[in-house]
Amino acid sequence: MAALELAALREAAAVWAANDPDPATAQALQELIADAAADPAELVDSFAGDLQFGTAGLRAAMGPGPNRMNRTVVRRAAAGVAAHLLALAQEHDGGPAPVGGLSYRPRAVVGFDARHNSSAFAAETAAIFTAAGIETYLLPAPLPTPVLAYAVRALSCEAGIMVTASHNPKQDNGYKVYLGGRAVAAEAQGVQIVAPHDADIAGHIAAVARAGEFGDTAAIGMAEQGWTVLGPELVENYIAAAAAVADPGTFPARGLRIVHTSMHGVGHETALAVLAQAGFSDVHPVPEQAQPDPGFPTVAFPNPEEPGAMDLAFALAESVDADLVLANDPDADRVALGARNPATGQWHQLHGDQVGALLGAHLVLRGGAVDAGAAPVFANSIVSSRLLAKIAAAAGYQHRETLTGFKWISRVPGLTFGYEEALGYCVAPELVRDKDGISAGLLLAEMAAALKADGRTVFDVLDELALVHGLHVSNQMSIRVEDPSDIVAMMDRLRSQPPAAFDGSAVTEHKDLSVGTADLPATDGMAYLTRNGTRVIVRPSGTEPKLKCYLEVIVPVAEADQLDAARSEAQRALAAVVLDVEGALGLENL
Repeated sequence: MAALELAALREAAAVWAANDPDPATAQALQELIADAAADPAELVDSFAGDLQFGTAGLRAAMGPGPNRMNRTVVRRAAAGVAAHLLALAQEHDGGPAPVGGLSYRPRAVVGFDARHNSSAFAAETAAIFTAAGIETYLLPAPLPTPVLAYAVRALSCEAGIMVTASHNPKQDNGYKVYLGGRAVAAEAQGVQIVAPHDADIAGHIAAVARAGEFGDTAAIGMAEQGWTVLGPELVENYIAAAAAVADPGTFPARGLRIVHTSMHGVGHETALAVLAQAGFSDVHPVPEQAQPDPGFPTVAFPNPEEPGAMDLAFALAESVDADLVLANDPDADRVALGARNPATGQWHQLHGDQVGALLGAHLVLRGGAVDAGAAPVFANSIVSSRLLAKIAAAAGYQHRETLTGFKWISRVPGLTFGYEEALGYCVAPELVRDKDGISAGLLLAEMAAALKADGRTVFDVLDELALVHGLHVSNQMSIRVEDPSDIVAMMDRLRSQPPAAFDGSAVTEHKDLSVGTADLPATDGMAYLTRNGTRVIVRPSGTEPKLKCYLEVIVPVAEADQLDAARSEAQRALAAVVLDVEGALGLENL
């Protein structure tokens, strides 16, 4: 960086530091300024533009500057969301309210997890909403994201804010927005935002940022009081409603020993309370991971999908002779399933697509009206397995495919069950219109208990599904980059040099998902289908600097004694597809 450019950056950063409401980040910024002559990289990145607000809200590393999560950025975001809620209230019922008036007073609820700064970000959001004239509720403690999503509809709120970075690394935090009440149509009640709300909120945030000196938030009104801190009743109501998702009349078995981990997050008390209220009392929490800890000391990444994240849970399961392992991510909106494979005696974490198929099959057994007007509706994202669609068709159910994310899955009309392969499951959309790892965990326990009582396991169900529909095996490649332009280059390469085959099977269909269709809005991604049914979908991550590749192969299998050979063939095929995808992306040139 040229000396003059660095001098200008340091001067701008000094202005931001002088306006920073948080002494900790102001001090950190002063240290970056002092160190910039020798190593300017961190300072440059911290000021590499404003952190962009999208349908996932905000999510980034915490630290000083406009490109990080901090109190300045969160204050601006809260002011932008408040302005959007007030604008929606003025436009209610299709026409403007009387000049200077609102059609209604917006209502909002704010929740937070146990990460560093989450409670401060939530409290300041409540203060800003209240000063803007929004009736505001604040959850009483760090709680799971599904509780916040539940609260949006339970309290008839126009908005919900969840301060969380979910399963991201410990240095990150985030800001997720739901809409509801009078602000949106019925199908969007309690669902995460989609366009154009994200762009409208981003516009309001930009207007707030332009209103004062660089980094100055003095013009943003903040009330000292006036919001309502909710009592325990809301959480108790969620626990009772989630426990009632179980069907003890049809599936009465409760003889199941469960190991549970909340991965140092906020799901421990709520998840165990739901299981207990539904009759599952033999639950063993992983003690090292049961209490919230923003440092996530026992895992490299607090994500059940990451290698090694469930090792402590499996060790405890082995020592107590458990039947099942349930692992929530830190904000408990996802759940992973672990079970001992009878064929090997080893504990095994099931893939998210396998869990989605198991839940779909279990919900079919629970029953649902099938007639011309009200067949149950299953849905999953385009990157998830095609097996759920076959399960639905065999039961006479409807099935819908959506873009990635529960902001789309939860909007499916008449939804009964929806999932995405990244451990997200919505088993009770009438309760929470988002992924909910707590209620999904309960249904997994119900299913496993019923199978155990019948002398069977989840692996038996997966084998039965393979015999009926073919063995569906999925895998994911995640390519993390330092330079986001590498992702653009890889996507451009796929479009300009499309692959002709995967594992020797010719590509018979490819779709550029950025074009969009009547059923699927445009999104950045490419999808390929080969003659033998292999599918490859490539898309940039919406929350991290990653390119994600979703692979699925289908191996026909006619008899039970062919299952082992089919599994071996599926693994061979996936390995070959991985190599072909790496070549198509040009990874050797990065």
